[in-house]
Amino acid sequence: MFGLFKSNPTKKMRKQYDALLEKAMHAQRNGDIKTYSLLTAQSEKLWKEIETIEKNTQGA
Repeated sequence: MFGLFKSNPTKKMRKQYDALLEKAMHAQRNGDIKTYSLLTAQSEKLWKEIETIEKNTQGA
């Protein structure tokens, strides 16, 4: 019943993930491949964290 009021722990992380991907896309379009690579790596790391958290919360 009170699960309705729980905050989603990954909601903020997903927004950060989307922002990183958007920054990476703009870097790639501007020809800054180094920055694109760094941002993409950061977003992949963040996505793995999101997946881990979601796996742990679904099992509970």
